[in-house]
Amino acid sequence: MSLLGEHLSKNYNLDLQNLVTHFAKMGGMAEQNLSEAIQSLVETNGELADKVIENDRKINLAEKELDDMVVKILVKRQPAASDLRLIMSVSKSSTDIERIGDESKKIAKMARRAHRDGQQAPLGYHEAHQMAKVVQEMLKNALEAFAKFDNQLAYKVIELDDEIDTMYKSSSRAMMTYIMEDGRYVSKVIDVLWVLRSLERISAHISNIAEQLVYCITGEDVRYPNLEKTLAKANEESIDDARDNQTPDRFENE
Repeated sequence: MSLLGEHLSKNYNLDLQNLVTHFAKMGGMAEQNLSEAIQSLVETNGELADKVIENDRKINLAEKELDDMVVKILVKRQPAASDLRLIMSVSKSSTDIERIGDESKKIAKMARRAHRDGQQAPLGYHEAHQMAKVVQEMLKNALEAFAKFDNQLAYKVIELDDEIDTMYKSSSRAMMTYIMEDGRYVSKVIDVLWVLRSLERISAHISNIAEQLVYCITGEDVRYPNLEKTLAKANEESIDDARDNQTPDRFENE
């Protein structure tokens, strides 16, 4: 499936194609940085961690370039309908890509600290590695879904975010047992908890990207699936409360 339809202006077609291509390139950079951040953590590779930290600047620069491209298209083309949804989805998703780069940098900093402390088998990083595998698969699928405009694959990515939330809670509880067993592990456990938190945040950003793709393809906003039900329930409760607090007329004169 492709949302890049033909327009009367070939330059307009080229502008949209370049925008999507640039986004894909930016996503690839974030995917590689995440992979190398996890590798630096598992292997306590300080040199690789430094590389991840440095490459985050390239992702930031790519986001700025994409923002400039978006502004130029909006000003020159004044897009509407599906074109506008595509442009806005790419623009919002690029922010999530940049945030993924930031979280990857945080993980790399933890890896660099572990390297400096001489940790050969960092405490609790097995749990982080298992969680990271799912997150990496999510990012790979989200970028593939965007490249193919695959609505079904995007939904699968969104569903995996709940699995990551469960893994995050389970791994966090496992980390706390280390502290209860030996108080000397406190500082090391805190570092791992921050890594787990970064992975959970990356998962949330990936889910955001998938949600933007669904909106781009269908026009449906799936960011808050339970919001309408929650608001409707709150409205019903407000009405019920108002009725309960209302004094019946037949009691007013008694």
